[in-house]
Amino acid sequence: MNAPPASAAAPEAAEASAAARPERTRGAERRRPRLGRPRVLLIGCGDIGLRIVARLRDRYRVFGTVTSAARAAALREAGAIPLLLDLDTGSGAPTPQRGRIAGLARRVMVLAPTSTTGRRDRRARRILRLLATGRAPAGTGRLLYISTTGVYGDRQGAWTDETTPAAPGNERAHRRLDAERTLRTSGWNAAVLRVPGIYAADRLPLERLRAAIPVPFPEQDVYTNHIHAEDLARACIAALYRAAPTRVYNTIDDTQLRLGDYLDQVADRAGLPRPPRAAWEQMRAAAGPQRMSFLGESRRLRNVRMKRELRLRLQYPDVGAGLAELAPRGGA
Repeated sequence: MNAPPASAAAPEAAEASAAARPERTRGAERRRPRLGRPRVLLIGCGDIGLRIVARLRDRYRVFGTVTSAARAAALREAGAIPLLLDLDTGSGAPTPQRGRIAGLARRVMVLAPTSTTGRRDRRARRILRLLATGRAPAGTGRLLYISTTGVYGDRQGAWTDETTPAAPGNERAHRRLDAERTLRTSGWNAAVLRVPGIYAADRLPLERLRAAIPVPFPEQDVYTNHIHAEDLARACIAALYRAAPTRVYNTIDDTQLRLGDYLDQVADRAGLPRPPRAAWEQMRAAAGPQRMSFLGESRRLRNVRMKRELRLRLQYPDVGAGLAELAPRGGA
């Protein structure tokens, strides 16, 4: 399903388009407060949530859930209204949680991670209960869920788009897929962004490089997928208005790199030694089980649907563009 032409978009969608533009094009715009601004609720407001707040705070009244007073202070300073909410224990909110977020906003983004064990995601079900029985508000209620490309499992380097059947290879990916299905089949008819490895100047694998953790030899290496944190924030805003109900979008850049090639680029830009290459046996001893689980999956992802339907032009179309903004030779 293609998105409607720009001339048919709602006024709020036009504002979202402005908020989703690269920061350098928005900086010259005159900022002015508005009364009666539309509301947006971010459930699980961490780094990506703060980047979204920075883009929406001048046009929207933004609410964000956090789990601690320290995070609440940071969110308030960023320009949003913080709400204490624990999706696991139900504690932390000074008033009943249902009253804190039910009916608060017609547009909701779920940025929170899944619950921590099993293949069933309890958090998605709790979120629906807290949003008043899982029904979207009358009219233009929208819910966006941020998932992972890990739901595709190991594709052995094959090209993968949104029509490829999901085949999770670990419990965390199973929980993500369960959350997707729970929210897409709810009254909110949630749209889903499937997201790969997120990077930015402050989200690079520098410690891994300093520890000289090896990567596989080229003939054994896996394909990795990436998205810059700023582009992900922009994609979330665009999707909140342009994504079709229940639709899934691979939210990735145009990079097609094997893991070793990606780490080589980061090392070169940061002025660090490139990682050594090693056989699988050495990798298992040095990398640990969590890293090895990622090394067991290889896929190349298509982003045609994201570009066509969300009408998103990437500010950082590949890893090279993102790394180019780093201070070279050790300044990262």
